[in-house]
This record gives sequence, C-alpha cells and structure tokens, in this order.
Amino acid sequence: MFKKRSTLSKYWLKYTNRRKYKEYKWEQVNYAQFQYTNFMLGENRMTDITKIKATAEKNGRLTLTHSGNAGDIIYALATIKRIHEITNVPVHLYLKLGQKTNLRYYNNHPLGGVMMNEKMASMLKPLLVSQTYIASCENYSNEEIDIDLDYFRTGLIPQDRGNIGHWVGYITGVTPQLWKNWLTVVKKQEAAEYILIARSARYQNQTIDYSFISQYQNLKFIGVESEFNEMKKMLPSIEWLQVGNFLDLAQIIAGCKFFIGNQSFPYSLAEALKAPRILEVCFEVINVIPEGENGYDFFFQEHFEWLVKDLSGNN
Repeated sequence: MFKKRSTLSKYWLKYTNRRKYKEYKWEQVNYAQFQYTNFMLGENRMTDITKIKATAEKNGRLTLTHSGNAGDIIYALATIKRIHEITNVPVHLYLKLGQKTNLRYYNNHPLGGVMMNEKMASMLKPLLVSQTYIASCENYSNEEIDIDLDYFRTGLIPQDRGNIGHWVGYITGVTPQLWKNWLTVVKKQEAAEYILIARSARYQNQTIDYSFISQYQNLKFIGVESEFNEMKKMLPSIEWLQVGNFLDLAQIIAGCKFFIGNQSFPYSLAEALKAPRILEVCFEVINVIPEGENGYDFFFQEHFEWLVKDLSGNN
C-alpha cells in the first residue's frame, strides 16, 4: 500500500537514496491514477453502456452536460450520436457557460479565458438541435444530469495527443464511429466552387506558407477578423465570409469544393461532416486526426501544395 511521505522525508530520500526516491515517485504516480479511477467509477457515474442503457430505460430520456470549447462539443457529438443509437431515447444537452479554461496560449482565443459564453452558445445551438439525435439544447441551470461529459478534463486523459474524438468515449465507455459523418446538414449550393480556409492563431505549423494558394480562384476565409487579417497578408484576394450562426457555417463547409484548416473549431465541423478537408498539423499538439473519406493532413509544405493541387483538380 502506498504511503505518502512528508516534504522533508521526500527531500531526504531524494538526496540520500536516488533509487528509492525514483521508486517512490513511480508509486506516487500510479497511486494517483488508482485514486482517479476510483473517482471516475464512484457515485454511479455513467462509465459504461450498461449503466447508460439502464438509466435511459428508467427515465425515458438522457440528460448530458458539456462546458465547451465549441470544437470539443462537436467532437463529443460523435459519442452522443452513438449513445442515442444504442439507447433510442431523446437526448437533452445542456451547455455550461463561463467555465474557465486551463489551456495554454488562450490569450489569443476569441473567448479569452472561458470555454463557452452566451454568444458562442447561441451560435452553436441551431446546429446542435438540427441533428436528429439531439432533442433539445439549453444553457445549464441546475438541471438533473445523467452524464457529465466534462469528466474527461479531470486529469488522466492526456489532451495534447491522441484524438479529441475519443475523449468522451473514454469516460462513457461508448466508442464513437469517427469514420462516419456525425453531422448532417443541407449543403449551400453556392459554395460548390469555394476553397474555404480557416486558420486560428493557436495550433499553427510555423513552417507553413499559404501564399502559394493565391494562384487559385474563389478563396474564402471563415473565422474571426484578426485571423482573416493575418491570412490576407498572404492571400490578398481572399474574401471573408461571415455567418449568422454555426448551422450556416456547417452548410457552407458541407457544400464547398474543399476545406483547409488547422486544429480549430471550423475544422471540427469539416471532420464531422466528412467534407473534403486538409488539416494543417501542429507539431507541438497532435490531437486531431482525420478519419474516414475525404480527409488529409500534412506536416510539410511540399505535401500541402500537392494536396491543394490534387483537390482543386489540377493534377
């Protein structure tokens, strides 16, 4: 059984017996994971499909909550869709507003230090409730919740690698079918010739230059104004598309010729829709992976340029 040492005892062990100190640290890490597992499995948490199905059968519905970010919610929908397919009950989703983030580089994010605010929630809801597996979506106000999807943030699941699409699958015991589309929208036909680009200030691959894309027609940018202004330095002819809500945005992405983006919210929509898409991968944080048809990613400039040429039909 692991026994925690005092600070003085740890320092003494560190400087008198390095081997024993390393063994102690290893035991400490494993004990922390053991405690975390017990926490996750305690208090009747919905950690496997048997529990989820029993609750769904008893209540005739399921209530879930998520605090954002918007992209995290889009990836969580893949698991939510699968839960709905398995249980066949209405799913009611509640968004927690104003929850603080602990992510690095968040000073460059449009929402500042929170993951979801009122404006972002109002933009997101029309898209969420348009999906057949979401019965309703409201701001959380102390409703009784069956599944708190935020448990993936409690420490054990590494968030700088792997695939975001699996995070809430791990804490619910439900494997999402990420190779299939989990968003369905009506395509905007006028977007059929658009090459859409979105590039957030975070998660950029600093070796990449977008200026070669200036040779192509119908370049459109989706994102906030500061991001558009940065892209316009490389692509002076690019047009900034603004939307009323994220259902409109998803319809444009679904109908476009192809989409280019880094690990940001617009890319999550392209991934969920399985639109033709190219992902700019950030070396420091590799936690988004294209799955299924029409998905491509790159690290290096030559590969990027070839993919754009190929999807534009110039090969």
